[in-house]
Amino acid sequence: MSGHSKWSTIKHKKGALDAKRGKLFTKLSKEIIVAAREGSDPEMNFRLRLAIQNAKDSNMPSDNIERSIKKGSGEDTSGAIYEEITYEGYGPGGTAFILQALTDNKNRTAAEVRSCFSKNGGNLAESGAVSWNFETKGVIDVNADKDIVEDISMEGIDAGAIDVDVDESNITFYTTYQNFENVKKFLESNDSVNIDRSEIELVPNTFAEVDKSLALKTMKLLEKLEDLDDVQKVFSNLNITNELIDDFE
Repeated sequence: MSGHSKWSTIKHKKGALDAKRGKLFTKLSKEIIVAAREGSDPEMNFRLRLAIQNAKDSNMPSDNIERSIKKGSGEDTSGAIYEEITYEGYGPGGTAFILQALTDNKNRTAAEVRSCFSKNGGNLAESGAVSWNFETKGVIDVNADKDIVEDISMEGIDAGAIDVDVDESNITFYTTYQNFENVKKFLESNDSVNIDRSEIELVPNTFAEVDKSLALKTMKLLEKLEDLDDVQKVFSNLNITNELIDDFE
């Protein structure tokens, strides 16, 4: 597993702590609400299907999930109306950032994002400043027995993965948006494989290399941005190594 995927997996598991104070569930609920605008049937709505699965993986109560679907579909008209906004910016050393946010107050969110960047050595940028270097892909992190890693990697490619990153018993599969579910279903069907995380993400085509001091500052900014209430996901082109993660923790 690459350092970048390891970082994402750590943050995913940390969600259990966030859930205790409701922060994670709020973000998951907002994603379900917005996804359900495109249709309340998860069988016909890939985004909703993925949002529901992520909520279940984080042990979000089924009542919360159903309530969020009703709000998004218009069956329940109570609550805020969320708007999708994407922000782009630069971190320490010129590292690139893309943020996906859901908000009921654009001015508030923009001010919080701008403040977070400026307080942590970065700056907000114009739309299109860094997005050209990112591509939408499915990312699936799995753990498998070491003696079958090579076979699983090749079979994952046969199932539709476009790239594979192997680190001992950890494997990261990259897929196109269209083949994400096919590859995930293949991996789920193998009892020797445990899926740690599966997401649709913006993956950088090239990664930024900065010195250790700037890299640690960039990771701090990454964490601060992820903690903002209106920010759903944060993507960066920082090359996050395992050594950096160990030093950051």
